[in-house]
Amino acid sequence: MTEIPTVLFVCVHNAGRSQMAAGYLRHLGGDRVRVLSGGSEPGASINAVAVAAMAEEGIDIAGEVPGILETEDVRVSDVVITMGCGDACPIFPGKRYEDWELTDPAGKQLDEVRAIRDDIRERVERLFEELTRTS
Repeated sequence: MTEIPTVLFVCVHNAGRSQMAAGYLRHLGGDRVRVLSGGSEPGASINAVAVAAMAEEGIDIAGEVPGILETEDVRVSDVVITMGCGDACPIFPGKRYEDWELTDPAGKQLDEVRAIRDDIRERVERLFEELTRTS
């Protein structure tokens, strides 16, 4: 693993789950981790309910923009976390891959998105502990 680990979060639209996870890891990691995100079929904008749920945690993801999953982002990442994007993510030897089964927040009410957010937070916190313990 590189001196500063790079983590890539990937979901289909890059508008909810991956943006929430990236927001948490940026918040936790500061300059101790590099965070990337992308989508196999990026949406037009960030899910407003995901933005609201994260704002409750003091994390602002409102300015983020969904982006396309770039092969180069996978190549430079130490850890690749997928969230329901299937086979869209290229596989490179030597990378750590995890698939987090998470409900898509699209079309959900705030109380439902809070539960998804909390699940993401717990997973990101565990990931961050692992990364900082080994780097």
